[in-house]
Amino acid sequence: MTHNLQIGDVTIPGRVLMAPMTGVTDLPFRRLASRLGAAYVATEMVASAEFARGRPDVVRRAAVGEGLPLTVIQLVGRDPAAMAEGARMAEAAGADIVDLNFGCPAKEVTGAASGSALMRTPDLAGRIMDAVVRATTRPVTVKMRLGWDDTSRNAADLARQAEALGVRAVTVHGRTRQQFYTGRADWSAVGAVKAAVAIPVIVNGDIVTAEEAREALDRSGADALMLGRGVYGRPWLAAHLERALRDGTRLEEPDRAERLAIVIEHMAASLDFYGPGLGLRMFRKHLGWYVEQAPWPAEPEARRAAKSALCRLDAPASVADGLARLWDLPTPDLGHLRNSAVDKTPQVAEAVG
Repeated sequence: MTHNLQIGDVTIPGRVLMAPMTGVTDLPFRRLASRLGAAYVATEMVASAEFARGRPDVVRRAAVGEGLPLTVIQLVGRDPAAMAEGARMAEAAGADIVDLNFGCPAKEVTGAASGSALMRTPDLAGRIMDAVVRATTRPVTVKMRLGWDDTSRNAADLARQAEALGVRAVTVHGRTRQQFYTGRADWSAVGAVKAAVAIPVIVNGDIVTAEEAREALDRSGADALMLGRGVYGRPWLAAHLERALRDGTRLEEPDRAERLAIVIEHMAASLDFYGPGLGLRMFRKHLGWYVEQAPWPAEPEARRAAKSALCRLDAPASVADGLARLWDLPTPDLGHLRNSAVDKTPQVAEAVG
C-alpha cells in the first residue's frame, strides 16, 4: 500500500522526498530521478531577489520543464517583499509547492542573513512566511535546521509560528547550522518539532539506507523523510527506499549496463538543456559521483583515477566510451551524443547566454 503525503492540496504518492540541492537538482537531474520513480524532487535553491529581476542563471535554476508530475521551487532570501514576488513568479511558472529555505548553512548564504541565519531572527522569518503565504495560492513549506547552535535549538518554536501563519509542512535537518555536516543528524530531536505541530513534518539528514530510513521515521515520528547527499550518483535511491518502506522489498542496485544507460541518459539531457559545452561541464560532478558510487573497479584508488581521467575528457562520446571500457561493457550506441541537437527553450537559451 502506498503511503501518501498530503501537503495542502497536493498529494505526494510516497514518503521519500529529494531535497533541493544547488548544483545537483537541476532540470535534467529532476527529470531523470522522476523517471526512475522519485515522487518529489525540488529545484535548486533559487535566490528570490535575482529571480524577481529575471537574472538568467537564477531563472534557469527554477526551470520547470514539461512532463514532471510535481514541481517544487525553493526560494532563499531575507526580504519579505522579494520573497513574496518570487513566490508569485514560482506559481506563474507552474510550481505546485513553494518551499522556503531557512536551513542552508553555507557561509555565503548565512553571511547575507538568509538560509539558516533566519533561525536567529524569528521575527523576520515570520514576516517572510506571512508575505509568501499571502502572495501565492500554492502550499508553502519551510526547510530548516534544529537551530543556529546548541544553545538556540528553536526549530519547534519556528514550526509553531509557521503553522500559525499558514505554512503547510516543515522539513527539519537534524543538525544545527554550526554543525554544518559534522557528526550525525539527531533524528530524535526532530521529534520535538513533530510534537509541536499538526502539519506534516519531514525528517532530513544522513539517510541513505532502508534501515536508516526506518530508524529516522521511528525516532522522529515524522510523516516523511528527505534525502540529500545520499542521492549523489544514485538518482534511483528515492524509488528504492520508497519500495523498501512500503513492502520491505530490498531492490538490487543497477547493474553495469543499467548504470551506463542512466549515465548516458543524464549526460544527453544535460547537453540538451545547457548546450554542448556548458552541458558537459555541468555534468562532470554527476559523472564523478556515478564513478565513485559504482563498485567497479573494486579498488578505491582505481575508481579515483578513473574519475579523474573521465572528468577531463571534453567530448561526450569519449566519456561514454571510457565509462563503457571502465565497466567492461560493449561500446554503446552514441549517435544521439555525437549528433546531439541542442533544443533550448527561450528561457534556457537566455540563461546560458
